[in-house]
Formats: sequence, structure tokens, C-alpha cells
Amino acid sequence: MAPTTTIRIVLAGLGLAAAATPALAVTELQWWHAMTGANNDAVNRLAEEFNASQSDYKVVPTYKGNYGETLNAGIAAFRAGTAPHIMQVFEVGTATMMSAKGAVKPVYQLMKDAGEPFDPKAYLPAITGYYSTTSGDMLSFPFNSSSMVMWVNTDALKTIGLTEAPKTWPDLFAAAKKLRAGGFPNCGFSTTWVTWLNLEQLSAWHNVPLATKANGMDGLDATLEINGPVQVKHIANLAEAQKDKTFDYSGRYDSGFGRFTAGECPIMFGSSGSYGTVRGNAKFGWAAAPMPYYPDVPGAPQNSIIGGASLWVMGGKKPDEYKGVAKFFTFLSDTDRQAKLHQTTGYMPITRAAYEKSKAEGFYDKNPALEVPIKELTNKPPTENSRGLRLGNLPQMRDLWAEEIEAALAGKKTAKQALDEAATRGNAMLRQFEKQAGGR
Repeated sequence: MAPTTTIRIVLAGLGLAAAATPALAVTELQWWHAMTGANNDAVNRLAEEFNASQSDYKVVPTYKGNYGETLNAGIAAFRAGTAPHIMQVFEVGTATMMSAKGAVKPVYQLMKDAGEPFDPKAYLPAITGYYSTTSGDMLSFPFNSSSMVMWVNTDALKTIGLTEAPKTWPDLFAAAKKLRAGGFPNCGFSTTWVTWLNLEQLSAWHNVPLATKANGMDGLDATLEINGPVQVKHIANLAEAQKDKTFDYSGRYDSGFGRFTAGECPIMFGSSGSYGTVRGNAKFGWAAAPMPYYPDVPGAPQNSIIGGASLWVMGGKKPDEYKGVAKFFTFLSDTDRQAKLHQTTGYMPITRAAYEKSKAEGFYDKNPALEVPIKELTNKPPTENSRGLRLGNLPQMRDLWAEEIEAALAGKKTAKQALDEAATRGNAMLRQFEKQAGGR
């Protein structure tokens, strides 16, 4: 065999060997979330775009059920030592996560350690305030922030002579009664997340307390005030409207939202994040409008509070993994990316720049529904009653409150009896949480 031939064979062999050598391992970052439908598609798209933008990390999104199920799964996984790197937690789980010492890596510390650019002032203050300490340190990363809006079937409203959505609760009850008597016998109006609208947002929107200590934002020793005059009057009005289906109950969570897009309920209260679902499924004219208010309550409307969720970084991970998570958060904060996410999902832009970009492009002129929650959130400077909520065991307490509201809607209790009991039972849960959190 000629020397040159031997060299070629050796080189070819080396080439094959090199080709067979595996590339450097990509670090996987597990992301557990609660998004479904169009929002699930958005989550998967973000992960794909980030993975394609670099070769060191791979974000792997996994749907873990609704918000409550995702939170429970994450807590169980942490105890078992198998927590994901990133966990999406709804806003009412904030106190739970804050009290879980060692379970989370604060975002402000994560970004500092990784050397990633991070300026809390770049984010909308009404959003970041919910997820920050009293000294302004951000504990979690805002992701899908929303607020409650009134989704309306504009074609249906025209049949009763209305060209815009009712602005007050008395006008809404009157319009819904006409709608039910017209072409919607099973539902004049309804709501998803029954306690979010009828206790949490109702209280903030009317500048009345849901609890002491600035709704728990200023201390774990808060006590509930959900049985005040405004809340009692409203639940009593709902119970009366339920009798003839002027209002028709659609459950505790958001599974009943399809009654709106199917055309069964002409008015539905739901998250502004339902924009993609409405746009893709409603076969009628539709719009989003601000929540109504009671005109006899001084100063109403005040401002809404955020819903949706943020991304919490779980504790106990390797430095290189945290570096990848930090890079992913920088990727998510990109102005163009945030503007696109806002414009396609209905969730609010988390940065000032993304909001200003959308305004400058004239986006809201063509899509006014997506500016409604932003205007609600910034309607007036927040007060102690409208900054937000930070109550321990709030996800579980929501079920308790819903149980009592259900009793009122069924005529088993008066509104006052139901909310008095909701406050008593809820306070017991708060004291239990305070004791547990104080002992950590």
C-alpha cells in the first residue's frame, strides 16, 4: 500500500472518530407551567426560539395542570429533590413561595450572580411591585400578567339597543336581564375565577379592603375584611340574579370560559389573557371592556390588581444551570419579544419599552381590547386596598371563599352569613400559615 494511501485511510479514520465523538452536552432547563390552548403554544414557541438562539442550554417546557396543580406539583417535587429549574406560579401563590425558605432562588440575586443586565425599573411598576420585597428586590420574574376584563358579545348587545358595554353594576344587571329574556335564556352573564372578580377585584376596584395590613402586603398577621358592606351587597345581588339566570354560575376556575366563545353567555368576566382564545374561537362581534362599578361607592372605580403568574426559580440547582435560567430571562425581556407576546396573547407587556412600542406602532388603535387591562391597572395610583394581595394559603382560601359564595347563590345562606363564615374560616387558615411561616 502506498504511503499516501495509508495517510488517507488514517485521516479518514480520524475523521470518522471525530464525527462519532459526541458534542458537548447541552444543559437542560426544566420549565413547569400551567398554560393551555393558544397560551401553551406561546410558551412552546418561546422555548423553541431561545433554544435556537444559542447552543448551550435547552429549555424544556412541561404542562403540569392548572395553576393550583402546578404549584402543588412544584412543592412536592422540591420536597422530593426533583424540582424544575423554573416554575410558573399564579399571583395568589406569591406568599406561599416567599415563605418557602430555601425552595427558591430570588430573581434579583440570580441575575446579579450571572452578570446579566437587570434593571427592575425597566418593568411596569404595578406588576413588579406584586413580586418584590418592601425594599424593591424582585423575587420572581413577571411573565404572564393580566387583569380581569368584561368580555362582551357586541352582536348580542345590539339586540337590546346597546352600542357599548355597561359601565356600572346596576346597568349590567339590567342589560343581562334583557339578554336572558331575549336570545340567551340560560345565561345573561357569567364569570370565571369567581372569587377573583367578586371579592378580590371587586374590593380593589372600589377601594375597600379585602384584608388588613394592606391586604397582607405589609405583614403575615393580616385579618380578612371580605364581609364588608360592598362585598355583601354584591354577593346578594348575584344571588338574586342567579334565581332567573340573569347571572349564571360557571364554576370556581376558568373552565367555564367556553360558554362565552360558544355564544351561550353574551357577557363573561375573564382574564385579559383569554384574548387568544376569544380571537380564535368567537364567531360573533366581540370586545373587552373595564369591570363595572357601583356608582354609590365614593371614588370608584379605583384600579385593578394583576392576575396571571410569574416565574420562580427553584433552589438547589447548579451554578451553570442558574446561568442558563438568567440568560433565558434576559431573552424574555427583549422589547420586541415582549411586545409580540403581549400582542398575541393578551397578557400585559411586562416592560415599559414593550408597552410604549405597542402604543407607538398604533397597535391599540386596531386592538383596543388589549389596552383595557393596562388602563384598569393604571386607572389611579394604587392605595393600600389596591396594591395587590399577599395572603398565606390564598389558593386554598379561594376554594373556601367559593364554597361560601356557592351556598349564597344556591339560597342556602344569606350573603352576609356566607361572607361572615368565609372570613372566619379564612382567618383560621391565615393564623395557621402565620404560625408555620414564622417557625421557618
